Parts: sequence; C-alpha cells; structure tokens
Amino acid sequence: MTTDHWNHRAATRNSAVLAAAVAAVLGQPAGAQATEEGAAREILEEVIITAERREQSLQEVPSSALVFSAKSLEEQGISNVIDVQRFAPNVAINTYNRSTFINIRGVGIAQSAPTSSPGVAYYIDGAFIAHEQFIAQSFFDIESVEVLRGPQGTLTGQTSTGGAIYVRTPVPSSEGFSGYFDQTVGDYDWYRSVGAVNVPLGGRAALRLAATWDSRGSYTKNIGPSPSSPGSGDQFAARAHLRFEPTDSSTVDLRFEYFDRQTDYNAIKNRNDAVTSAPFIIEEDAISYLNQDGYRASIEGRFAISDGVQFRILSSYLDADNEDQADGDRTATALPVPLPLPTSGTNTRLYPGRVGLTTQSFETWVTEVNLLSTHGGDLQWVVGAFYMDETTPVQVLRDNRNTVDFVASTSTIEAEAKNESKSLFGKLDWRLSEAIALEAGLRYSEDQQDYTRFMLPGPPPPGCFPCSNTASSSETTGRVGVKYYATDNSMYYATLSKGYKAGGVNLDPRLEVFGPETNEVVEVGVKSTLADGRLRLNGAAFYSNYDGIQLSALRSVGAGPLLPNTLNAAKSVLYGAEFDLTGQFGALGWNLSGAWLHGAFDEDVALTNPLTSADELVPRGRTLPFTPAATLAAGVQYDYAVGQGLLTPRVQVSYMDKQYSTAFPAATTTVPARTLMDARLSWRPSDQLLIEGFVNNVFDKTYIAVQLQDASSAQGGIIYGAPRHYGVRLKYGF
Repeated sequence: MTTDHWNHRAATRNSAVLAAAVAAVLGQPAGAQATEEGAAREILEEVIITAERREQSLQEVPSSALVFSAKSLEEQGISNVIDVQRFAPNVAINTYNRSTFINIRGVGIAQSAPTSSPGVAYYIDGAFIAHEQFIAQSFFDIESVEVLRGPQGTLTGQTSTGGAIYVRTPVPSSEGFSGYFDQTVGDYDWYRSVGAVNVPLGGRAALRLAATWDSRGSYTKNIGPSPSSPGSGDQFAARAHLRFEPTDSSTVDLRFEYFDRQTDYNAIKNRNDAVTSAPFIIEEDAISYLNQDGYRASIEGRFAISDGVQFRILSSYLDADNEDQADGDRTATALPVPLPLPTSGTNTRLYPGRVGLTTQSFETWVTEVNLLSTHGGDLQWVVGAFYMDETTPVQVLRDNRNTVDFVASTSTIEAEAKNESKSLFGKLDWRLSEAIALEAGLRYSEDQQDYTRFMLPGPPPPGCFPCSNTASSSETTGRVGVKYYATDNSMYYATLSKGYKAGGVNLDPRLEVFGPETNEVVEVGVKSTLADGRLRLNGAAFYSNYDGIQLSALRSVGAGPLLPNTLNAAKSVLYGAEFDLTGQFGALGWNLSGAWLHGAFDEDVALTNPLTSADELVPRGRTLPFTPAATLAAGVQYDYAVGQGLLTPRVQVSYMDKQYSTAFPAATTTVPARTLMDARLSWRPSDQLLIEGFVNNVFDKTYIAVQLQDASSAQGGIIYGAPRHYGVRLKYGF
C-alpha cells in the first residue's frame, strides 16, 4: 500500500533517523539500510522547477526563483495563496474586494476591473488564469508552487512585467490506489477539510479526485444593525484529473474543477469610526456579501512527433460569476445622495452611502501550443503560440437608498469588456562548453480590448448612449542571458529581459485609454550548493527600468460617479537584491531568505490622488507603491525521535517593511512594517499519520494588511491582518 501526497524520500529518511536513534539507545548498531538512508538525510533534496515546460533543477535555471514543494508547504503551514508572500521576499499578495492582487518587486496590479490585466502571470497546471478574482479558490491538494521574479514570456503562456507563479497539482498514477484526508480545526470557528484519492483505471489510465471545504468565522465583530459578519465565509471546491497514456511517449490530461465561495465580504474598518477605534470592531447597517462560483476545464496533450521533439497543446475554459455588495460608508448610518442631487463624485463624498451591487460574468478561452526539444543534447529549445479570448459583462447598481435590497438605486451601469490576446514566442538554450551556456528568447504580442458601457449614471452627454472605446497594443519583448559554471556546484548568470502588459479601456470609456507598460530588467545571480549538499545558497541582484506604469486612481467625468480608472505614470527605476539560504544538517533543517528593494519615480509626473480625485504633482524620487524596502523570512525545525515516531517543533518569523498603497504617501496610504512569528509542533507516529498543533501570529501583533482607497467615501478603509489564532491538524494517508 502506498502513501499519497507524502514525500516518500523524506519519510524514508525520517524512519532511518528514528532507527538510528533506537539503535543508539539500545547499544546496538543500526542496519546497513538505515545507515545509508540516515546519511541521505544529511543532504538537501533536489528542487525541481517546471516553468520551462520541462523538468529542471532549480540550480540550473538562470532566474531569481523560489519553489515550495508539497513538503515545504506543509512544514510552513501555507494553506492559501496569501501565505506565500510571508516566505517569498519581494512578493506581495493581498486579497480584498473580490480579487487577489499580486506584486513582485513592486510590479503587478493594484485594482480590479474587467479592463485590467495582471502584471504577474498566474498558472494552475500550466493553464493561464486571466483574472485575479479566480486565483485563491484552487489552492488545495498542491504538488508545488513556483515563484519566478522578473519579466516572463519567452517560455510559456501570457507575457508579464513582474513575474509568474506556477501552481502544480499532483498527477494521477497508475501504480496503485492511494489517498489522504487532512482536517484542520482552529479558533474563530475555522474548519478546513482536504481530501484526495488516486484511482488506477487499468492499463494506461488513472484518475485523481480532490476536494476541499473551508469554513471560517470572522476575527471582527459587527456591532451595527446589519446581520452580516464581514470577514467570515465558506468555500467548497472539487477537482478531477484524468490521465491517459496512449503510448510510452504521449500523455493526455483532462482536468475539471468546480468552486463555490460565499462570504460576508471583507471586514473593513472605517478610519474615522466615531464609535470605537478598536481594530476588530466595525459597524455596518447594510447587508454585505461576496459570492463567487464557476468551473474551469482543460485538456492537455503531449505527443512525441519525432525522436527528441514533442508537440504540446493545452486548451482551457473558464466560466464563472461574481456578485458582491458592501456597506460603502462603513457606518451604521446610511447617508445616500439626496434625490434632487446628481450622483457626482463630489456629492458621493459628501453623502457617502452604498457602493452598490456588482455582478460580473467571465467566459475565457485560452489555448497554447508548443514544440519543444526533449533530447539531452547541448541545444534545447521551445517555440509556441498563445491565444486568449474572453468576454466579461458587468452590472453595477450604485448609490442605493435602501440598506436591505436595491429598490432605490439611482445609478446603473451596464457594460461589457471583450479581450483578445495572441502571441508567438520561442527560446533557445545552448551549452557551448562545460563552463559556458547561452540563452536567447523572443516574443511578439498583440492585444485588443473593446469596451462598451450601455448605461451611464447621471445625465449622459449628447451622443454617448452607449459609450464605446477600443484599445490596441503590440510589443516585441525578449530575453538574453549567459551562464557560467565555475564548479559542478556553482553557477553564475547574467540576463537582460523585457516584459510587457497590454493597455486597455477605462471603466468610463469617455476617459482616455491607457497604454501598455513595459519593464526592462538586468539581473545577475548565483546558484550554489555547498557543504557537500547540506547547504543551498541562491542570490540575485537586479536593475529595472519600469516605463508607463499602470496605476489606479478614482476619477469621474462631469456629473458621473467616482470610478476606479487606470492611467500611465512616468518612468520609474527599481533595483534591489534577493537571497535564499537553505540548510539540512541531519535532523536540523532551516531556511533564511531576504530581499532589499528600492523603487522610485524617475521623473516628475502629474497623477490623480485617489483620496482627493485631484491631479497632483508626484516629484522625481518619490517611492513607488508596493515597494517595501526590506523583507525577510526565516524558519528552523528539528526532528526528535519520540517513541515510534518523530516529533518536530518549528518556529518561523517573517518581516515586511513599510510600504505605500498609492503614489501619495500619507497616514491613510501607509502600510506599516510588521514582524510576525508562527510556531508549530508536528508528530508523525507513522508514515501514514500526522498530528499537528500550531499558533500563528504568536505575539498577537495588530497590523494593517491593506490600506483601501475606494469610490464610496473620502476616508477609504483599513483591512487588518489576522490576530493570534491557533488550531490542530490531523492528516492520514492510505
């Protein structure tokens, strides 16, 4: 019988350590097999990365990257995508409103709109996820998470300016029936269940089924008349993966996933709360909720068309819906704009009422085809084509005068965005000698966005019903690099890369379209394995010219309301460094990683301040949003032989420096620095069973996770991070 989703090599080595300890206590020598496996425990496991559409050692990839295996995700307690940022320096991931926002090295996205594009590409099993609304639902039954910093696009999928995150789930195996069940129970009414089974279907086919249910209470108490409990929610998701191997050199993978997430929206603290300043007490009079549901399906085929050449095709489809409404003024008193007045941006700020009800639908087709080399020669290559087509209708009811339902809305928006993206790309890797290797990649991208608003709030201008606009952009990007192998265990590299993010149409199409942004990066780095395989040290330094940055602002046209809109800022410069140090010395394991980042505008520019909706000067040298100067993550653990099992305590610390949420530093845009500590105690009485207790945020640090600027009030709001919370976990494999 096999044990599924457990690291077999680690489990074997753990057993060897236990056997050696028992032998020492009894004064008897350990067996030869235990001695060999105990010695294997002394070195680090090889880390595999698949971002280049083939399996490679992390130490061979000339890029600043982090890989979280299933084992490391478990050891560090990473149960959702937001947790990744605590252990990946220069990576910021936040969830608010309906979306998950990812920034790498200060480059990414800071708003959610049907016309916005991510600066960090996110993939699940190779399929590009086009919208940030539907990232978090799939984080269960994970094989690995790969984080690549810097522009991407010559290898796979969609182009990006900030980086890419690749999430892989386990592949079905025909070797035997196996599975696991994983249950977590915590305070604040947290219950999380994850389970999976692997079912051989005979011959060359196998099926893997996985599901999760996650129910959480809120850290925050709502003392207003609303029955909502913002911050609480339930989520269910299920995944099926069928693999068929027609021949020894071909595979076909069919994947299907369903998700249903229902929450009471974010717990957002009014900055000027007149009742209490307590961070986890809010008052709302309106019913708040966020519901997201849908499914994604994909088919992937890999076929050997000749000796050493493989054809790959991956086509995916997403059909999903989003519906949310929230208390705009975040008080127990509704003050909507009086009926005689138009719902202009000025009046909305004077009479902050309901933001409204937003309903969105998403239909996205993505197809990627590749030809790639599979031989083991000195020349490796991949070429590909990418195509995406999506339609996103949206309806917004604003300025409602009723806190229960929308019977008195005076402002309605009906709109539809259509996006089309197509590109060709390729990359060549050439090993010139034992010491020198070169790489070169090229990509050409074309993007078009058509956006139509069918209804405009307030009196529309003549000839603008409906209003439409179109944005088109194209760009040639690429990457060149050199690798130098100083020894068998150390590699130095230098790369020059350019990334691109498409322009688009603003939510009010009467505003000017925004252009594309580009990011040119020079990076030098080192990958090294030291101390006879016990220590791994990787580091990188970079300099980036970031041009045409797409920043979010609140703007209105005439008597229209304030809406999130995107504009292009001036040139900016980012530079910094990252390192990752991992050690395994017998039963002692530890990790230390950190980053330093400087990002600033490189010239004076006039931008719209989200807090005032007025154009203001941003001087050269001002800090860019989402660029904490320093980030750090460290952890240490030790395996003790106790009885018939292993007892492993672990302590980990993360630090993130101060950062700003907009280009206008102020108390209301500052996210202060924070240091958080977690502690875990795991007991493995056998290879099949894990029992664990944990405490997150051990010292109960109160910290701001998000400084929110929105269209409903001049004050915006604050989302606080989770207070100290604890729980127990049981995992059983079979």
